[in-house]
Amino acid sequence: MKKADEERIAARLAKLMAMICARNTGIEDLHAGIVPVTHTGDFSDVFVTDADGRRIAWTDVSHMDDGAMRDVMRQITNRLYTFHMNRDDPQFRDHLDRWLAISVAWDDPKLDEALLAVIGDNKESERPV
Repeated sequence: MKKADEERIAARLAKLMAMICARNTGIEDLHAGIVPVTHTGDFSDVFVTDADGRRIAWTDVSHMDDGAMRDVMRQITNRLYTFHMNRDDPQFRDHLDRWLAISVAWDDPKLDEALLAVIGDNKESERPV
C-alpha cells in the first residue's frame, strides 16, 4: 500500500474512533456549563473562589477530580474495546459509516511528537549496553 493511502486511512480511522469512542462520554460534562469570560485570552484573569474562600487562578484549578478522570478513561477504554470487538459486524459498520460522514470534516490528525519521544526514550533504555 502506498504511504499516502496508509496515512489517509489512518487519519480517517483516528477521527472516526475519536468521535465514536471519546465524544459523548464524561468529556461532554467538562464541555458543558458556563465558559468564563477572559479579557487576556489566556484565562490568567479568571479566578474561582472555593467553599473555603480560597481564590484560585482558573489556570491552576483542576477541572476534573480523580474519580471523574477514572470514569472517563473507563468509558473511552470500553468504547475502544467495543469498537475493536465489533469492527467486522455489518450492522456496526453501517453505524460507523453514518458517523464517518461527519468526522471527515474534522481537522486531519498529526503525529503526536510527545508520544513518539516517550517511545523513543523507551527504545533507548531497552538497548543492551
